[in-house]
Amino acid sequence: MAVVEPSPLLDILVREPEGFAIWNGPPFPSGQPGIKLDRVPCTSAKFSEDGSKLMVTKSDSIISIFDCKTLKEIRSFNVPNVLAAVISPRGTYLQTFQKCSSPQDKNVVLWKIENGEYVYQLFQKNMTKVTWPSVRFSSDETVACRLATNEIQFFDPRDFSKGFVNRLRVPAIAALELSKVPGSYVAAFVPESKGMPASVQIYACGKDLQSQAVARRSFFRCSTVQLSWNSGSTGLLVVVQSDVDKTNQSYYGESKLNYLTTDGTHEGLVPLRKDGPIHDVQWSYSGKEFAVVYGFMSSMATVFDKKCNPLLELGTGPYNTIRWNPLGNFICLAGFGNLPGDMAFWDYKEKKQLGTTRAELSVTSEWSPDGRYFMTATTAPRLQVDNGVKIFHHNGSLYFKKMFDRLYQVDWKPESVEKFGDIEDLVKAVGSVEIDEAKAPGKGSKATQAVPKATPANPPAAKPAAYRPPHAKVAAAVQAELFGGSSSGELSKNALKNKKKREKQREKKQTEGASGTGGS
Repeated sequence: MAVVEPSPLLDILVREPEGFAIWNGPPFPSGQPGIKLDRVPCTSAKFSEDGSKLMVTKSDSIISIFDCKTLKEIRSFNVPNVLAAVISPRGTYLQTFQKCSSPQDKNVVLWKIENGEYVYQLFQKNMTKVTWPSVRFSSDETVACRLATNEIQFFDPRDFSKGFVNRLRVPAIAALELSKVPGSYVAAFVPESKGMPASVQIYACGKDLQSQAVARRSFFRCSTVQLSWNSGSTGLLVVVQSDVDKTNQSYYGESKLNYLTTDGTHEGLVPLRKDGPIHDVQWSYSGKEFAVVYGFMSSMATVFDKKCNPLLELGTGPYNTIRWNPLGNFICLAGFGNLPGDMAFWDYKEKKQLGTTRAELSVTSEWSPDGRYFMTATTAPRLQVDNGVKIFHHNGSLYFKKMFDRLYQVDWKPESVEKFGDIEDLVKAVGSVEIDEAKAPGKGSKATQAVPKATPANPPAAKPAAYRPPHAKVAAAVQAELFGGSSSGELSKNALKNKKKREKQREKKQTEGASGTGGS
């Protein structure tokens, strides 16, 4: 009989002004997370994409690499005047950008973490969101390339000493995006120029297959684009943003969602049912579906298949964010940023809403690697007050909350989805853990009451109370304080005793008055 390996434990990175710490992830047997690694002073921290390594910037010249299994520092790099650093998806390489004074200074260095030696150097004048990191890797690190003037240069990821081994000529290229797994395609963006429309082109990464683009889409009124590959490298979503809306419906310009496939079966717009901006778009883990939040408020949310056919309507509301859990079973639809923080949780398999809740002032949000928990955080410097972290169950019920004086970062440690079992089994396992905790001796009924319940999708409206003007409320409070009653109308023992005395005296006077009248 095959031995089933236990699912990996979840870890959470929490960074405060004093440094970062590693928490044990949920479930929390005692109600509070355990500390796996106490505070380590740093200015930034970032996991590799596969969760095997942790890059920690301790100062403007010291960068340390931690092994995530042992939480021990395995390598330290002394890089003077470092302005930025990034770790490769599988934790093989560290890339640094240094401040430089002349083109002779090669200020971008690629280091091999295993031995601490540099394997490639180059000069880069400045750093932007589009040009950093300079050397890009696919998620499996089988392809490495960089954006150069009018071309894409490809490297051998196993031997950077060869320099670039292949170049793909793309005149006026301004941005690129490598496909994830497998890293077999690259998307190139060329902006508008001299009356010519902007375009996104898809090329194969193999040297012998780069003679022409496998897919191409042109756009007028295009200032910037967002490129999003699916898992499997078969489809590319392109959000085209224009700074000017010619219909004058939006001050922030207009945006369109385009879809391209590597086999050429689809090159065009995604058919959306409502006009307005594209707020968010995300692929499912399988790469077979994608979800879009779009339109003027109240926005709409729809799930499409790979042929752009709508599969599920998630309704309308104050939403601008969508998060698909790693196993593809649950979806969180939320409204963050300048919206009040409403969240709706959906079961995608059952096509039903599980619950709704709210997480105000959230800056970051993400599902746990096992797909059972959803974490939101309010962090500085975006917000300087009410910093904290909240963890919700997959149905929207609140599981954990902790506030901080100042919180800079909260992240799940990445784990491969294949390490976790089916989501239904995981949910049942969590339920059994909570039941056992509720039945533990010494806790009684309070433990049972501590288990949170999901908010129903359409909660019944509460019966409105009768209106009481402010002066009536104040008068009731003063009367309660003077005569021993309560503002709710209930009398205390002394007030009730005095009331009975007054009633007896009133009856006695009425009796005496009646007898006096009869005698005369």
